[in-house]
Amino acid sequence: MDTVNEVPFIEKIKNVVIGKAHDPHDSTLFHNLSLIAFFAWVGLGADGLSSSCYGPQEAFLALGGHVYLSLFVALGTAFTIIIISTSYSQTIELFPSGGGGYLVASKLLSPELGMISGCALLIDYVLTITVSIASGADAIFSFLPAYLYPFKLSFSAFLLLFMIVLNLRGVKESVMPLVPIFLTFVATHIFIIFYAFFANVGHIPALLQATSLDVSRTHSEIGLLGMLLIILRAYSMGAGTFTGIEAVSNGIPILRDPKVKTAKKTMRYMAISLTVTVVGLMAAYLIYHVQYNPAKTLNAVLFETIASAWGKPGYVFVLVTLVSEAVLLLVAAQAGFLDGPRVLANMALDRWFPSRFAMLSDRLVNKNGILLMGATALIMMIATRGSVQLLVILYSINVFITFTLSQAGMVRHWWGSRKTVAEWKKKLAVNGIGMILTTFILASMIIIKFNEGGWATLLLTGALVILAVYIKRHYYKTALLLRRLNDLVVSVGAPEKSPVPPFNPASKTAVIFVNGFNGLGLHTLFGIVRLFSGTFKNFVFVQIGVIDAGNFKGVEQLKQLEDHCATDVCRYASYMHSQGYYAEGVQVIGTDVVYETEKITPQLIKKFPNVIFFGGQLVFPEESFISRWLHNYTVFVMQRMFYSKGIPFVLLPIRVDAG
Repeated sequence: MDTVNEVPFIEKIKNVVIGKAHDPHDSTLFHNLSLIAFFAWVGLGADGLSSSCYGPQEAFLALGGHVYLSLFVALGTAFTIIIISTSYSQTIELFPSGGGGYLVASKLLSPELGMISGCALLIDYVLTITVSIASGADAIFSFLPAYLYPFKLSFSAFLLLFMIVLNLRGVKESVMPLVPIFLTFVATHIFIIFYAFFANVGHIPALLQATSLDVSRTHSEIGLLGMLLIILRAYSMGAGTFTGIEAVSNGIPILRDPKVKTAKKTMRYMAISLTVTVVGLMAAYLIYHVQYNPAKTLNAVLFETIASAWGKPGYVFVLVTLVSEAVLLLVAAQAGFLDGPRVLANMALDRWFPSRFAMLSDRLVNKNGILLMGATALIMMIATRGSVQLLVILYSINVFITFTLSQAGMVRHWWGSRKTVAEWKKKLAVNGIGMILTTFILASMIIIKFNEGGWATLLLTGALVILAVYIKRHYYKTALLLRRLNDLVVSVGAPEKSPVPPFNPASKTAVIFVNGFNGLGLHTLFGIVRLFSGTFKNFVFVQIGVIDAGNFKGVEQLKQLEDHCATDVCRYASYMHSQGYYAEGVQVIGTDVVYETEKITPQLIKKFPNVIFFGGQLVFPEESFISRWLHNYTVFVMQRMFYSKGIPFVLLPIRVDAG
């Protein structure tokens, strides 16, 4: 009795913490789960916008005593944001179902380069989560008493776990609580920027004159080349500003229809808000002669300087603004949780990583991907003890690997399409300039950060690439082994149309679980016929169509999955009709094979009371931990479920020989 009561209690806890399962047959499901441009801007744009908390500061400080050159850096940064966002808008048009760095490089360059781009992006998203939460915790604890500082790492870990749970609940559920924080940040920063400009309009000519003098002085001291190198180094040091721009093209599947229109609108929101914030802050640093204070960020110094004459309201405003910055840094981790699992799922569908990472939970999110990204970020957090200084060194190199490969792929595409695309020159120019800029930044970041610890990022990425290659080779070898099994499908051929034999519910019935009309299913069927010759008169073929990241794209795709499953089980049934047996097929779609099996079992037993359930399991020549990790042994879980209910279930081993 205790065991019977335990499951509902666990289910209740799960429903409270994670939420109730979504019904994939709900016609309004995709509309309800998708994000409009505004909410997508919040969920995906926080990563880019939060970079204004540190990107402009890094660029400004890198100029040393030549601060007035920051105007050129700001203009260069704005130009780069516009170019990258425009180039990704072209990517969105070309890949309307989702075109992140992995898919673009895979389809337009090569699968191997796509894999490298995907691995770089995965490491970047893990670091996005870790850096964002660590920086947010740093900012929050700067407002708290010093004796609480030792609890910062524990607080960061708690926030990370909280965000994991939030994302397991669903995309929209994870974004909605962040809206007030995001809007507070935008409102306070836009107000500061416009106030700084309009309150000092009369000082703009003096600012431009000072910039001209600084350019002349720097030119006379170190020459034109030296001045350009200073500007380019500062521009590169502020490259963290560009991270997050690619998130929209990765996240198209979660956007509201029409997805391309929504994605392009989201991209515009991101580009405009990021450009205004970055350029406005750097100009405000100059207007108010902001000086570096090791105990405060340049933004904090700027806000305090502006609001110092406002009295108590000014203090409250600064506090709200800085708290919104701190919390937005935490919100920026959301981009890693939204897009990281999606990249992992796409790579799993292509067999670069275990197929389980393409599976969805009953909340229709990439549960395994979210858990892996969160767990890896937690390990990174603990290993670095939440040190933002160390994490920032590791950060932002990888995203430019993806940027560069994506731009190169688009350049190759436009050049190859020059005879069919009317405006190919314009499109080629945008992606070409983007490729030059991102390649320059990538090379600069590697050179600047390599000895400081950037080598660790490249080492981690290289290790992940090697792992992906190993996994791909394993799946390839497995596919070669399975070809021998699938030869049986050819020998069976297309089942002839035969009359359906009469149904006798009292006869013994074999219910066989299949995953397609394939060699495994046929071998299982023939094994039953051979081992239980003449015992079974009825055969029922059950196929659970698994909803995963590959087919969860719209109502039409789910209908196609259901129709495909129906076709498969009908082929089995038709074959058994031709052999003189009563047979029928049952198809169900869902995210969990065991759960869907448990749901339909009572109906099958009611219709076929004299029933035995069967499943086939591949047995490879060499079993190892890796093979068990890479293959889904769902049938064993089904077996335990049936045994716990006292229902007979027979597992037939299907051996796959190497030679």
